[in-house]
Amino acid sequence: MSPDSMAPGSVRSAAEVNEQIRALWLRASGSLSAQERAEYELLVVEWAAAIRGGVIEAA
Repeated sequence: MSPDSMAPGSVRSAAEVNEQIRALWLRASGSLSAQERAEYELLVVEWAAAIRGGVIEAA
C-alpha cells in the first residue's frame, strides 16, 4: 500500500488496517524488507489513528 493510493480524508477502520498489517507479515514470512518496513510503519500510524478515532466516538 502506498500512501498515495488512499483518497484524501478516507478513513478505514482499525480492523481493516489490522487485517492489512497481518497480510503484510504473512507475505513477508516474518522478515520485512526496507520497503515493507516503510509500509508497515505507515499502516501502524493509520491503525493508531483509527483506534484514537474509535475512542473519541465512544466518548
